[in-house]
Amino acid sequence: MPEKELDYSELKFKCGLEIHQQLDTKKLFCNCPSVLRKDEPDFEVRRKLHAVAGESGKIDEAAAHEASLGKEFVYQGYNTTCLVELDEEPPHEINQEALKIAMQIAFLMNMKIIPITQIMRKTVIDGSNTSGFQRTVLIARDGWIETEHGKVRIESLFLEEDAARTVSKDDGKSVYRLDRLGIPLVEVVTAPDVKTPEQAKEVALQIGEILRSVKVKRGLGTIRQDVNVSIRGENRVEIKGMQDMKIFVKAIENEIERQVKLSDDNTLKGTRNPVGMEVRNVLPDATTIFMRPLPGSARMYPETDLPLLKISRNLINEVKNDLPKLRKEVERELEKKGLSHEMIKLLFQQNKFDEFKELLEIVSNPQLVAKILLVFPREIASKEKISVEKVEEILHKDILTHVLENLKKKKISESQIKHVLERIVNGENYNKAVKFRKESIHGVEEKIMNLIKDKPGLSEKAYMGLVMKEFRGKIDGKVLMEIIGKHIN
Repeated sequence: MPEKELDYSELKFKCGLEIHQQLDTKKLFCNCPSVLRKDEPDFEVRRKLHAVAGESGKIDEAAAHEASLGKEFVYQGYNTTCLVELDEEPPHEINQEALKIAMQIAFLMNMKIIPITQIMRKTVIDGSNTSGFQRTVLIARDGWIETEHGKVRIESLFLEEDAARTVSKDDGKSVYRLDRLGIPLVEVVTAPDVKTPEQAKEVALQIGEILRSVKVKRGLGTIRQDVNVSIRGENRVEIKGMQDMKIFVKAIENEIERQVKLSDDNTLKGTRNPVGMEVRNVLPDATTIFMRPLPGSARMYPETDLPLLKISRNLINEVKNDLPKLRKEVERELEKKGLSHEMIKLLFQQNKFDEFKELLEIVSNPQLVAKILLVFPREIASKEKISVEKVEEILHKDILTHVLENLKKKKISESQIKHVLERIVNGENYNKAVKFRKESIHGVEEKIMNLIKDKPGLSEKAYMGLVMKEFRGKIDGKVLMEIIGKHIN
């Protein structure tokens, strides 16, 4: 805990965020899949990278620092790796689906689309790009979001390539995998309008909600958050790796305490204040450690293998007229349809909302669709003593679609659905699983009467449980309940 509470206004605290989010499309400048492979790579190549002058004619300080290390880089590839990723072929036209998603995000943050823009190369020679640079393009600017502590401007939104995946690093060699290289990223950059660490967290969460409303990748490593902070008008410090929201506020507080102490110590000694102009990495204990000098504008220069990116008015209107709803809006709509807060939370946590929407178009029964996606797989897994993952692998979207279409055509009843799914999990062909031998109502009623006679005095629910075991989904549950009710009342 700090010795005394920090006065952020007195410190002239300034803070802005940079958030990188992977999009769920094919790669940005080629047609390769954006899938991280778990199997062993098929080949590897070795290279060394060198710093080059940017558009200003100068070599960037951070790039020069990396080049001075003289490292060798090893790139591991797969049969899904193409020549673009190896920097042996020029980039293809920018991925149009990724472009539209980036535009959706821009509109949801009240930004202005740039109709003609230059794709740029950003020098990156830590080995994470085979070319020695990252392609990036400014898509929109001048937006804003509203927070409890006031409006925060969104300065810019870039669409760019993700870097290669790190396998190992040592003093002389770094090993990367090319499966991640080229996955589309959006970079959202806020203005330094954030006034407190708590507001910084609010901004991060709000931007995260906007990003999750469009087609983005989910899970560990798909989003990266950096925070830029400064005090007393000094140069900024960039804090990398701010994904853990549990330490988000504390990490900023600790960094400001570090800067205050460093600044005060050097002021007393009469020396120049060394705070700022560096990149630091956040550690699990919410402190930060030096990584490298802060990159500057000298590392940017135009991409010469691609023409200017032109975004037509028709495309702008098309995207603007088909914006997704934000999660809060969707949650309110689902609550109105009768879904519990817990069920809604699970749909989003398990990334099943898109599947939920598609299945809901077949049968307009939100509670049933939610049960099929969230409840039945767990119950079947428990009963059959197999993993939920295995059950969900068997009961994929195509299978669930087939089952619900049979329900819609009244070939099966709602009460038979779980039994159908159990049959499929146990290896029965899905066409056969939806077929049931019809029992005569007279025969069913006679069996129920005999059951009540043998076991008098039970509740309707208890009789229903016994009857369902007997008929195993062959008769609609509502029909069974009506017969039971008739004979015990």
